[in-house]
Amino acid sequence: MRLGILTLLALTGLVVGFWAAVLPESFYGDFPVIRPIWISLDGPYNEHLIRDVGSMFLALGAVTIGAIVVRTPTAARLAGVAWLVFSVPHAIYHLTHLHVFQPLDQVINAVALPGLALLALAVVVWPGKVSTAGDRARSRVP
Repeated sequence: MRLGILTLLALTGLVVGFWAAVLPESFYGDFPVIRPIWISLDGPYNEHLIRDVGSMFLALGAVTIGAIVVRTPTAARLAGVAWLVFSVPHAIYHLTHLHVFQPLDQVINAVALPGLALLALAVVVWPGKVSTAGDRARSRVP
């Protein structure tokens, strides 16, 4: 289950990150595809800011892919912590600014953003191991 959550987080980071970093004007005007205008509701277009956000999402995706490849509990938890550091303040901001959205968008934001934080938390506190091979190899290193 942890591997599935990590995969979902990695895909989120890579898709959103690539879109914002490479096509910032499209991201600004068209995110999310199903309900475009979420980003543009929050202020004027700022290419620098959107590319930076895209790069941050790509970095989260890269860290998460690293955790999937390494398959150790520590790597998984570090990826989860990175997502928590981003997703908790992100969720708090949007939950306190729901008034700018239409009712359906308010519901989607109120569910999706805390949901992302909960997925990250699940990766951090998950009791099982992703794989023991990396842990055994590391324990033999002096």
